Amino acid sequence: MSAVFDNNIKHNQRLEVHDILKWLEEDAMVDVDNAQMLRTLAVGAEYKKKNPLEVIAERNWVNPETKQQLTLDALTKWFADRVDMPFVRIDPLKVEVADVTEVMSYAYAARYNVLPIQVDDKTITIATAQPFERDWEPELSQIHNKAFKLVIANPDDIRRLLVEFYSISKSIHGARTSSDIVGGNIQNLEQLMELGRTGKLDANDQHVVNIVDWLLQYAFDQRASDIHLEPRREMSPVRFRIDGVMQEVYQIPTAVMKAVTSRIKIIGRMDVAEKRRPQDGRLKMRTEDGSEVELRLSTMPTAFGEKLVMRIFDPDVLMKNFRQMGFSKKDNEVWQSMIQQPHGIVLVTGPTGSGKTTTLYSTLKLLAKPEVNVCSIEDPIELIEPSFNQMQVQKNIELDFASGVRTLLRQDPDIIMIGEIRDQETADIAIQAALTGHLVLSTLHTNDAPSAVTRMLDIGVPPYLIQSSVLGIMAQRLVRTLCPHCKEPTDISDEAWRELVHPWKATKPKKVYKPVGCLECRDTGYQGRKGIYEMFKFSNETRLMINKDTDIHDLRRAAIKDGLQPLRLSGANKVAKGETTIEEVLRVAPPLLDG
Repeated sequence: MSAVFDNNIKHNQRLEVHDILKWLEEDAMVDVDNAQMLRTLAVGAEYKKKNPLEVIAERNWVNPETKQQLTLDALTKWFADRVDMPFVRIDPLKVEVADVTEVMSYAYAARYNVLPIQVDDKTITIATAQPFERDWEPELSQIHNKAFKLVIANPDDIRRLLVEFYSISKSIHGARTSSDIVGGNIQNLEQLMELGRTGKLDANDQHVVNIVDWLLQYAFDQRASDIHLEPRREMSPVRFRIDGVMQEVYQIPTAVMKAVTSRIKIIGRMDVAEKRRPQDGRLKMRTEDGSEVELRLSTMPTAFGEKLVMRIFDPDVLMKNFRQMGFSKKDNEVWQSMIQQPHGIVLVTGPTGSGKTTTLYSTLKLLAKPEVNVCSIEDPIELIEPSFNQMQVQKNIELDFASGVRTLLRQDPDIIMIGEIRDQETADIAIQAALTGHLVLSTLHTNDAPSAVTRMLDIGVPPYLIQSSVLGIMAQRLVRTLCPHCKEPTDISDEAWRELVHPWKATKPKKVYKPVGCLECRDTGYQGRKGIYEMFKFSNETRLMINKDTDIHDLRRAAIKDGLQPLRLSGANKVAKGETTIEEVLRVAPPLLDG
């Protein structure tokens, strides 16, 4: 649609509700009677303060032709097309906040509700929802000597991000000024041992408190699973892991980064003075919407100071059922048949970050009925769950997994979760617990499910104990799922499909989908993650194959004969359903072996 303007609109004129209503009527997007009624109402002072698009969006009208609701986003996109300007959904992760907040003051930007979102050598990009109100441009052109490019954005986003960007910029500037005064700018490895004896920024400084609050809320809003604070020589990056991929979100002066780390250590009840040893801690936060989120903290000394990683555990994850987590109908049936047994061991395997903890916690929450006693020993406790009893490994008082399980066995448990089987002692006592009438859930680090058997043999567990105690093993990985808003169908070559499923014969789907990238997924093409699973339920035949000379290839073939579906085939099913891509499955799942 080409731009069509009212001849009466001047270059520096602010658009009113009646201007937008006239254009909407011309495009047959609103009912004429509704438009006339709003014209009558929109004369009060409260309407003058709002952007006209917001005033119209509040009416919850529906387009008479398309039957779609005229939301603020929909109206803003239409408006951008009407005035022939680009529409942008502002992605805070892609905005260099320190640069854009130098373009104009907060008061100036708030006065016109405009927001700089990009600065380069020749151009400054400004987001606005009032493109004909340009009184701000001449003065700024003289200051910056650059061209201005206007784009249209949601007025509510502009207002909200305006406060956020300028608040964090002000806090960082204030914290940096404070750090310069107290001389806390110590960065290199040679001075690392003296950090406790030198001046440092007060971690209770209000600027630092604001930065920490913003950082945590920002991570929750962006669906981050981890926050990384990584000190460098002068400017230190803040990175989020979103859908399994690291993304840099901000650069903070290193002196300020140290104060931010100290503030987080204080509220996480960690030793602030100790900067030379790694430390672990935990933190519980209440977000603005009232939900509670747990964070696990871990510090590590590096060349330029303490690196801090915060892993975010969202309690809402535990409310998902297994089908929502990615289990197929068959996977769910096999898993339920294993965990509903009265005694025995069920193992979950996979690398760090493959979703093992989520699977175990979801399983325990399902099993934790009032009539059973569920206990766990973990290192560390990753998420506090009131429906079962949790104990944490504390090596400083010689409370390890093995001694912890011994303690749990004296607590009259029905179900025990052991965070990880790391050695023979822990494995032996876990097996003894299973043989004496308890259901035991635990994890191992192996590439696939059958390899867990050889891993247990390697750490010294006798074959006959594995035969008599292990119910089954599940291996899992997480794959990114395609963004439902922008994924597009695409053809798939025979070669690509064969690479995924070789040497198995699996029917190639008629249609698969590819990632495209849109505003909803930040141009990644992916949004969220789901699991792919490999279920190995022991049968009489596979039990008899377990001995000190067990051949892993023979065991895998027997498991496949009994119904095991390898991880790549599980991923291939999700590709065929349009949930993910071949590239994602190949990235995370180990190769298939002849079976």
